[in-house]
Amino acid sequence: MSITEVNKDNFEKEVLKNEGKVLVDFNADWCGPCKMLKPLLEEIAETHKQIKVVSINIDKEGELTDKYNVSSIPCLVLFDSGEEIKRNVGLISKDEIEDMIGE
Repeated sequence: MSITEVNKDNFEKEVLKNEGKVLVDFNADWCGPCKMLKPLLEEIAETHKQIKVVSINIDKEGELTDKYNVSSIPCLVLFDSGEEIKRNVGLISKDEIEDMIGE
């Protein structure tokens, strides 16, 4: 599975109404650590099929960024059945992402 681009129009469907775990990556095109994190998230999306991985560009989605109190990026937020259960700010390793998602 690949990373799904999410915006305010499809956030509810893709994240909040999803029955399982969804890993949300709040990022920006100009963010170096975000660019370094992206290939790790692509690997997670490919190897952990039960986890949906989505991406939100904070420059385009200020409403979602504000609603979820994202003030630093990269910011990974893990949702389970529509509820936020974990959050991490900053660049982390693939192992740390797997620990976060419980794999």
